[in-house]
Amino acid sequence: MENLDKTDLMILKHLQDNSDINTKDLAGKLFLTVTPVYERIKRLERDGYITKYVALLDRKKMNRGMTVFCNVRLKEHAKNVGSNFVKDIVALPEIIECYNIAGDYDFMLKILVKDMESYQDFVMNKLSTIENIGNTNSIFVMGEIKHSTALEF
Repeated sequence: MENLDKTDLMILKHLQDNSDINTKDLAGKLFLTVTPVYERIKRLERDGYITKYVALLDRKKMNRGMTVFCNVRLKEHAKNVGSNFVKDIVALPEIIECYNIAGDYDFMLKILVKDMESYQDFVMNKLSTIENIGNTNSIFVMGEIKHSTALEF
């Protein structure tokens, strides 16, 4: 962040709030002209501060209203075993996030499914087919208190 000035940070803040904002409207919010704002956005993209633009979908409307965090412990920890596990996990569309963690478990998965029956089907027919899983611990989200995709600075 040491290469970013106040204007860069304001651009990033506005784009996090609405990545669909056009350059003219963004320039108006910053009291700047369009060309320097456009050039700054392109530099922020080129320098990797902005990695991509996305549309956030309503999970419930997409039949993915149930969130489950599943901790996974592997039976063994050889490099090829972990690589195979990761390859298999990435292929499952219900898993939207996967973290390699320290502690009692090796991985934490964030899984979105329609309901409990869908999660049971996922565990029985997909997750359980992945080799080298020693055990799992599922945590079911009862209510979402805070969910944000924006980084504060």
